[in-house]
Amino acid sequence: MKFLANLKCNHTRASFAEYAKILDANLSANDDVSVFAPFTAFDAKEHKFKLGAQNFYPCVSGAFTGEIGKAQLDEFGVSSVLIGHSERREILGESERLLRAKFDFAAKNGWQIIYCVGENLSVNEVGGTKEFLRTQLGNIDTGYANLIVAYEPIWAIGTGKSASAEQIAEILGFLRTLTAVPLLYGGSVNAANIAEIARIRECGGVLVGTASWDATNFLNLIASSRERI
Repeated sequence: MKFLANLKCNHTRASFAEYAKILDANLSANDDVSVFAPFTAFDAKEHKFKLGAQNFYPCVSGAFTGEIGKAQLDEFGVSSVLIGHSERREILGESERLLRAKFDFAAKNGWQIIYCVGENLSVNEVGGTKEFLRTQLGNIDTGYANLIVAYEPIWAIGTGKSASAEQIAEILGFLRTLTAVPLLYGGSVNAANIAEIARIRECGGVLVGTASWDATNFLNLIASSRERI
């Protein structure tokens, strides 16, 4: 099972060094863990987890003020990227056109892409979730070999309200009809609900926000997932 930590706008270089130290001391070779850290916290050290980027601009380098390109990610050996997170879509206004440009650039370079999809509460309440997700995935090549799709209902991100296991199973089952790539769930995942989420047939892992910001909490979540056995 894959465990992806999205640290968002949290951790300094110093605090991330301590975070990484705790993970490295406790993860095993069998743990499939990636950490999407802030750019300023990147390091070039060997870790027991994969270091990923929360964002990038589809360029090697250039006149793109405030952005990070391939040249900067290469310096740290980063080749795993998040694309389409709802906070990038909703708060920062990333369009489907930009998301497609990011996807195409990342795919051209062979990067691992974690592509996020998810509906807001109004779409969910009128039963439009499946068609909404179909449209979002229609923007990319779902056959890309190094793609992972993360279903993150917007109404469950950072709200403490997770979708029920039945809801997650239904949506991941639907997404499986659209793509053969690994499927993840994200949306208020924590140590209390991870075991139930891990039992869902099509769930290949989780993209964790708040519960991953503290290294010990994240490790407890990983350990709790094993209760499914």
